Amino acid sequence: MSINLSYAHGTSDVPLKGETIGQHLRGMASVFPQREVLVSPYQNYRATYSEFLNQCEQAAKALMAQGIKRGDRVGIWSPNRYEWVVVQYATALMGAIMVNINPGYKLPGLRYALEQSRIDLLIASSHFRKTDYVSMLEQLKADCAYPKQTVIIEQDWEAFLQSGHNISDQQLAEREASLQFDDPVNIQYTSGTTGHPKGATLSHHNILNNGFFIGERLKYTEKDRVCLPVPFYHCFGMVLGNMAIVTHGACIVISGEAFDPHKVLETVEQEKCTSLYGVPTMFIAELDLPDFDRFDLSSLRTGIMAGAPCPIDTMRKVQSRMNMTEICVCYGMTETSPVSTESCTDDPLELRVTTVGTVHPHVEIKIIDPETGAIVPRGTAGEFCTRGYSVMLGYWDNPEETQAIIDDKRWLHTGDIAIMDERGYVSIVGRLKDLIIRGGENISPKEIEDFLITHECVSDVQVIGVYSERYGEEVMAWVKPRQGHHISAEILDAYCRGQIATFKIPKYWKFVDSFPMTVTGKIRKGEMREIAEKELQLR
Repeated sequence: MSINLSYAHGTSDVPLKGETIGQHLRGMASVFPQREVLVSPYQNYRATYSEFLNQCEQAAKALMAQGIKRGDRVGIWSPNRYEWVVVQYATALMGAIMVNINPGYKLPGLRYALEQSRIDLLIASSHFRKTDYVSMLEQLKADCAYPKQTVIIEQDWEAFLQSGHNISDQQLAEREASLQFDDPVNIQYTSGTTGHPKGATLSHHNILNNGFFIGERLKYTEKDRVCLPVPFYHCFGMVLGNMAIVTHGACIVISGEAFDPHKVLETVEQEKCTSLYGVPTMFIAELDLPDFDRFDLSSLRTGIMAGAPCPIDTMRKVQSRMNMTEICVCYGMTETSPVSTESCTDDPLELRVTTVGTVHPHVEIKIIDPETGAIVPRGTAGEFCTRGYSVMLGYWDNPEETQAIIDDKRWLHTGDIAIMDERGYVSIVGRLKDLIIRGGENISPKEIEDFLITHECVSDVQVIGVYSERYGEEVMAWVKPRQGHHISAEILDAYCRGQIATFKIPKYWKFVDSFPMTVTGKIRKGEMREIAEKELQLR
């Protein structure tokens, strides 16, 4: 392959790990039995590797006692708490497939995830913020066959664990022995262009190795303590966080159920964290605290900023004022476990802002002409594709969508437009996919369009992403009112509340008689974005 073409493969002297997540956890517990692995100060919880393994074994036995078999789906619907991590490893130990459910889901999103993956047992919090999970689950009972069983953490957790006493160590060992490292272990729902979320199905091999090599780039050791204010249900928390940390004998530190900038810095100081994660908006919020200077952040060294492009001024402040001189950026998608490229801790500042780093170990990447499929020369924009151990097994029970994204040579087509420079650094410059990314959350415009069109006063609607300095993008809806009907932003905003996740509700509304179109009748969303950003003075 010519060096002038946009192709790179990640060479490495370190082999891929050919073991299950459970086997790897046992190995780490034998090496670091007395080191802390999981701390949740707000829950008054601390566990060493030895204690954590025992808790995961007990939860694994409890799942078996509930009749959960290898390959059955166990849902987890909860904000960040220590039980979430226990469930992550317990399901891996006994061969269930854990299904991550977004804590922000309202009833339609929850129903879809439960039914599409056919969840056998759901482990859920009783509530999150102002949402009552218990009452939502009660509403579903009338006409939804799933979940077959429910465990409410605040009410049932201890009794659930106790049920595992009926399962012997031998029974658990036999179950573990039947597992293979390329078995599915996780389903994560990701928004796409078709409206309904798709369940990316990931194996032990996918996420164990991806987590490990993420941690290698960050130079993690058993001495690192990593503060995670990013959500566990997302790859950012679960793989870049939990997996990268545990594979290096380091410690997960939970700052709270959800992001609170004050609580994050307080946790970093009290727990002497060496690493901190976040999307750019999180770091901006932390830096903007009036009492920022009172926090001792001298223990920090590194971390990850991902989810959206970072303004260079913000990155400078993170490095200088937060002591995170070795902070890294990375790029990927749920379907690739997720990371395909990542910067190094000693990359120049400019490269950590203008690029998403270089190819990961044991991964191939190429940039192609979307029309011809040919690899483009370096310095030329094209579609970013990746291949290797990190590519998902497929979308759960959705072969058509799987075939649409993974070609017959096992290249996964991301739909993102990228440029690779002569040194192999990759910059993401746009998207082929009609997808909005707000503060690290993937949002399907079609999903919002399909909902808004159900309003009796809406004739047609088009949803786009517009520039946001804080979130990368914000959601905007262009609405064509039905003739003779009155409609307003306030009415539509109220219509959305409680029906779609808060982060999906449009921030901006524009009422129009028609949409910009091509001669063939295709909506010109790029032009709509330009018009909107100019009118709203966003740049």
